[in-house]
Amino acid sequence: MRTPGVVHHGTLRRRAAYRRALRTAGELLVTVGAVLLLLVVHQLWWTNRQAREGAERRVEALEREWRRPAPDVTAAPDPGEDRPQGAGAGAGTARADPGGRTGTARRSPGERPRGSDAYAVLTVPRLSLRVPVAEGIGKRDVLDRGYAGHYPRTAQPGRPGNFALAGHRNTHGEPFRHLDRLKRGDTVEVETRTAAYVYAVDRTLPQTAARDVGVVRPVPRSAVHPSYGYSEPGYYLTLTTCTPEYTSKYRLVVWGRLRSVRPR
Repeated sequence: MRTPGVVHHGTLRRRAAYRRALRTAGELLVTVGAVLLLLVVHQLWWTNRQAREGAERRVEALEREWRRPAPDVTAAPDPGEDRPQGAGAGAGTARADPGGRTGTARRSPGERPRGSDAYAVLTVPRLSLRVPVAEGIGKRDVLDRGYAGHYPRTAQPGRPGNFALAGHRNTHGEPFRHLDRLKRGDTVEVETRTAAYVYAVDRTLPQTAARDVGVVRPVPRSAVHPSYGYSEPGYYLTLTTCTPEYTSKYRLVVWGRLRSVRPR
């Protein structure tokens, strides 16, 4: 018979093992929490800082490059070009080629967008945004660097068709974080070495499927929500990003029309 008030060694050992297990579990939870916190800090703060600083340096480098004399490469205007309908007075004198140069001087081969090169600057006054535009929408080479990425096979700035861009909404500079704040009539400027193309925000598609390729077609119209979009050719700008925030399930789309062209 067990003597009252006496605690056997087996019971003490079990209690000690239980306490050690609880302590170890607690330490593991604290460690995991600290690691997760560091990952969050890295994604939400460090990647933003790195990308923004890199994007700012690239904008400055482009501007320095543009201030240098351009190569004297001349050619006759492309007979297939026409003037932007509804654009300002500048559009009547500056006709853009696919690389963004005016009609009397084309880009030399080395100046054409290639790979993930940044070749233009996107400025959105309402969002206090000024970031490089690079060819392609790859994450590592373009979007994760805080750039706006140009959808391959869409038009170049100022050209007939649809100049379509993508950008991160969260992390890695998040240049399109506040894209939903743009309103009809807001201006969006795209600068190249030879001209500045000013677009006016025209329409917004708050949410559509990530697979909705209709929004970046030459005449943009949503394939998921056909009531959103256009029905005739023009000079369009499309800005796309993920929505809701901190997810990549859907896309937010902002469209604009070319308003004017200003030679540099």
